[in-house]
Amino acid sequence: MIPLSILDLAPVPEGSDTAQALANTLDLARHAERLGYKRYWLAEHHNMPGIASAATSVVIGAVAAATRTIRVGAGGVMLPNHAPLIIAEQFGTLAALYPGRIDLGLGRAPGSDQATARALRRTLSGDVDAFPQDVMELMHWFAPAEPGQRIIANPGEGQKVPVWILGSSTYGAQLAAHLGLPYAFASHFAPREMMPALRLYRETFRPSERLAAPHVMLGYNVFAAGTDDEAKLLFTSLQQAFVNLRSGRPGKLPPPVEGFADRLSGPERAMLDQALSCAAVGSPETVMAKVESFIAETGADELMVTSQIWDPAARVRSLELLAACVAPARAC
Repeated sequence: MIPLSILDLAPVPEGSDTAQALANTLDLARHAERLGYKRYWLAEHHNMPGIASAATSVVIGAVAAATRTIRVGAGGVMLPNHAPLIIAEQFGTLAALYPGRIDLGLGRAPGSDQATARALRRTLSGDVDAFPQDVMELMHWFAPAEPGQRIIANPGEGQKVPVWILGSSTYGAQLAAHLGLPYAFASHFAPREMMPALRLYRETFRPSERLAAPHVMLGYNVFAAGTDDEAKLLFTSLQQAFVNLRSGRPGKLPPPVEGFADRLSGPERAMLDQALSCAAVGSPETVMAKVESFIAETGADELMVTSQIWDPAARVRSLELLAACVAPARAC
């Protein structure tokens, strides 16, 4: 069985608040470490009341401080929102505080709407088309300083922070292959171009000092419970959140609703079937069968599990059930 990791959007459940959501994140990270998950990543989103990880590097620092061995990182930092030097300093600081445990995944999307992007940057000069140049500049700040170099990322200079390219299309795959970097694909919400992107990445990969061979991590939704019906009920929270987001009504993570699928319109059902097709929802046996099939189909080197479950205890339980299923396979 390949390594499993966790992508946590630090969801804010309805009836709760940001402080409790962040406390839930720290609790889940401790459980993830105990259960043997490899990485614990957080994502940058802005102007979304249901996501508490907007200040991504701050939350990463809190998670790293609350754990001891699990790798912690960004899945990812939306680089057009930031000067590369700032990110080098932030993640250089994290790497100095928690040596050998920090990952940096980089995304090209703004993680927000255009008005929010303008408020973040004060200008929209952070062009997504400059993403390749920004990535290379960021890696330059991590490299050892050259004699006479006037600007140095300190902390950051000389830090061996692993850099990943994130993507939901062939664009990121092409860039990751060209730079010889590991690639993480957002198949948990945008699976349409997954297989073409994986083929392009593997076929055009150029070895680098950072990575000798292609390495793919895929996002995957997992909702595990005692029975298939229990898991399907938990899954309705994510389904509701997606319908709300795509309808321009982002909000906190809704509680599960019995019979939610019966209320969907045809277009809503089709949207959910497509966007959330990379998901394992069910009992441990059902989940394990779907996970194994997905790995066999894609040849993934790692799986990054995300579980947008309204009840924090049920979210922990879902990841416990998955880890219990995987443990015998790893032993073999």
